[in-house]
Amino acid sequence: MRPVFFLSDFGLEDPYVGVVKAVLAQKAPGIGVVDLAHDLPPQDLRRAAYALFEAVPYLPEGSVVLGVVDPGVGTRRRAIAALGRRVYVGPDNGLFTLAWLLDPPRRAYALEGVAPPRPQGLDPLPGWRPGAFTFHGRDRFAPAAAHLALGLPPEALGEEVPVESLQRLPLALTPGPEGEILTFDRFGNAITTLLQAPLGGWVEVAGRRVPIRRTFGEVEVGEGVAYLGSAGLLEIALNRGNAREAWGLKEGLPVRLTGP
Repeated sequence: MRPVFFLSDFGLEDPYVGVVKAVLAQKAPGIGVVDLAHDLPPQDLRRAAYALFEAVPYLPEGSVVLGVVDPGVGTRRRAIAALGRRVYVGPDNGLFTLAWLLDPPRRAYALEGVAPPRPQGLDPLPGWRPGAFTFHGRDRFAPAAAHLALGLPPEALGEEVPVESLQRLPLALTPGPEGEILTFDRFGNAITTLLQAPLGGWVEVAGRRVPIRRTFGEVEVGEGVAYLGSAGLLEIALNRGNAREAWGLKEGLPVRLTGP
């Protein structure tokens, strides 16, 4: 049985995460489920795509990645399973864009043949039935992820679709010299699309020129610093501060590498 790595923007105040995991357990008893993140900003596909980019290199080959950040739930957007070295299950909305730069899909299937789970061991309540259009994490993605975690054939879930038709966000990672702010972490550090952080150089953003160093400790408290982050992308921070708030940074702002 393959492990399932689960990422969503459901948060932990509501029972949505637990319900999805309950369906996984119902469909594949004994399944191992690892929570990657659930407190992501709601409906923020860029942030979620980055979180998967950071996590995927450390997930075992053959594992199932269940991603549910789905602002288009209930619309005509496809539900898909894409198979690379890992299996990706979720909405076809660009969520897996950056993960697929590291682990390109070789085959993909539209999840049209997935039967939603049925409530278990309950007496019928007249006039009651769960909504079928707004919780695809429970009704479509979790059953499909459990099916694939059991090693069952993806062909049973729906028709194969061309991998070239899968949706991707308009994002490009580049060595430079120009890029943009991709997203932010919870500390307010700006994560860029740049793959290099040349020591001794600078990065320009929002009218500021920030030095590139190895880590925060190489500048004074309250000073700006750029560095190669844990996911291999250049990040821009304010040592012991919040660069996003202090400098008014936003996703999509241009950044540029410059020399010493």
